Amino acid sequence: MKAIWNNQVLAESDQTIVIENNHYFPADSIRKEFFKETDTHTACAWKGTASYYTLEVEGQQNIDAAWYYPNPTDRAKSIEGMVAFWKGVEVTK
Repeated sequence: MKAIWNNQVLAESDQTIVIENNHYFPADSIRKEFFKETDTHTACAWKGTASYYTLEVEGQQNIDAAWYYPNPTDRAKSIEGMVAFWKGVEVTK
């Protein structure tokens, strides 16, 4: 699977985990130069507290377009630290 935004591959892996129709990419599969941590956090009743990244590609930003669970609940341990995308990021084979 690949995560693509602004004509750039942000992450690529054959080992994504799909939860609630979102592909979670292993942390070591993302191209960190395109990711900037933000102060945004949201809560999920069963996964825990999510943290977000803003994507920066060729001078354009996609604010809070990627998220991950640094300390998920026990039920979501399988996606600990893995990154998922939304806000126009295309996830494709």
